[in-house]
Amino acid sequence: MPAAFPVKGKRDGTRDLLAFATLVAPVFAWSAWVPKDTLTWWLEVAPVLIGFAAAWVVQRRFALSLLLVALWLHAVILLVGGHYTSAEVPLGDWVRDWTGGARNNYDKLGHFVQGFAPALLVREILLRTSPLGGCALKGADGEAAARRPSRWLGFLCGSVALAFSALYELIEWLAAVLGGGSAEAFLGTQGYVWDTQTDIAMALLGAIMSLTLAGGMHDRSVARLLKRESMGSVPTAKLSAQA
Repeated sequence: MPAAFPVKGKRDGTRDLLAFATLVAPVFAWSAWVPKDTLTWWLEVAPVLIGFAAAWVVQRRFALSLLLVALWLHAVILLVGGHYTSAEVPLGDWVRDWTGGARNNYDKLGHFVQGFAPALLVREILLRTSPLGGCALKGADGEAAARRPSRWLGFLCGSVALAFSALYELIEWLAAVLGGGSAEAFLGTQGYVWDTQTDIAMALLGAIMSLTLAGGMHDRSVARLLKRESMGSVPTAKLSAQA
């Protein structure tokens, strides 16, 4: 069981987020340059824009850990898919031809990361802000009393990632209803009858893999971040007086 992560201070993550934006910007510019289908590009890239806005809001409270690496990877995969459309990404064609498959499965990679990154994002938020993540609880003496993370933490993170994937499938369905044939490239089913179910299954697999394989690395990253934050912490009484 990982150690608890009491929140002792605040470190503005603006610099880290600007570095993230700097790394995403060239890929974004390339993706937006003459995409195969403009509507598909907007639909694929919308989560990147929403995610960046959400990260900007979160970093005003605390800096994000190496989670930004997972978010960057997710953004790149979406931007590449938006440029070519998921069903026509050259990498997916190459894998299909190499393995003798029947379809371009680049979209499955996207859905895998769609579970991988959000699970870590939810995990970080709970680690930093919720008693479920073992955040500090104030005792009678005003000192932080650390708790071990709840056993429900992993289950809840995976459940939120799974719910997010299901919500995305509903958005795809709505786009198909409103856009008709023009949204076909966004759906990217390629005639596969179980496309929706396997998309959600891949997201669930990504969430499970991130929580089991990257959980320890994530713990250490958050711990290092909190250690740096604690060096510049401000006493709670002083913060209350300034509020």
